Amino acid sequence: MSDIDFQNQPAAVPTGANRQPVIVLVRPQLGENIGKAARAMLNFGLTEMRLVSPRDGWPNPSAGPAAAGADIILEKAQVYETLAEAVSDCANVYATTVRKRGVTKPVVTPEEASREIHAEQGRSAFVFGPERSGLETEDVALARAILTVPINPQFGSLNLAQAVILCAYEWSKGAAAHDAGLVQPTQEELLPPAPQEELEGLIGHFDRLLEEKNYFWPETRAAANRLTLRNLLTKPRWNHLEVRTMRGVLSALEKARRPRS
Repeated sequence: MSDIDFQNQPAAVPTGANRQPVIVLVRPQLGENIGKAARAMLNFGLTEMRLVSPRDGWPNPSAGPAAAGADIILEKAQVYETLAEAVSDCANVYATTVRKRGVTKPVVTPEEASREIHAEQGRSAFVFGPERSGLETEDVALARAILTVPINPQFGSLNLAQAVILCAYEWSKGAAAHDAGLVQPTQEELLPPAPQEELEGLIGHFDRLLEEKNYFWPETRAAANRLTLRNLLTKPRWNHLEVRTMRGVLSALEKARRPRS
């Protein structure tokens, strides 16, 4: 037995949090990668990390700086000696791997797994292997399904945080319906479209300037060209400020060019 304070049973889950999948890192090698994984988790509302026999022990001083503020994940992380102990309370376990490793299991994408998690009863876990080698066959054998993503066959290497964020993001897309506390970043408030009167003024301004430059010649094409111009200027849904700006541009072009001093 190592000097890590292994937990024999998973910690109690707060009411309402049992819809969240647990992130299980099996034999993680670098504290920095554990911290980055914690950061990816918290971005998308996942808060429970479990570590299985971390190579350099736990706590790891390198994890905190890499977590970039997601310290609460690291502080609450639970450590286990075996994967079986870490997922003992989970009914739906997904082993993330690019290969089946000789184990016959259903294969799902992060999106499919996340839909199942939101629909099924019981706790769920996403299981990630060591950075260098990934999960062993014995690890995958504990899972209900293999989770993988379409990836470049010539370069199938994802780092640990990237793999975690793929799963966390897909879970978050369906989390709003389960009151996960996630919000879409605020968008700049859009101004309403300009009234037709202002658009007509803009179109007329263009028409006047172009008429002076013989743009609508020959006369046989004038009507068609004016219609095309109108369609072009009404398509963007200009707001009041945009119409005023464009009118200002046209007015500036109308003025005689000032001689340089």
